[in-house]
Amino acid sequence: MALWKKLWLLFTVLWVFVGLLHVATILALADPVERGKVWLPVAITISGPPIAYLLAWFAVWLRKRGGQED
Repeated sequence: MALWKKLWLLFTVLWVFVGLLHVATILALADPVERGKVWLPVAITISGPPIAYLLAWFAVWLRKRGGQED
């Protein structure tokens, strides 16, 4: 497995863990009226790792296209 994929997996685990802690904190401490604020952190937690994966994949693709190998 390529190094960038290993680092992406590590990033994903940390990202999701911190995102879930954020969501849990909002749900635990917010008033019922303010619990609607939880959707933005949920969306960011879900969308962060795929965006990072696509950016890393694109960077590797550009390097290989330019004639540089890993």
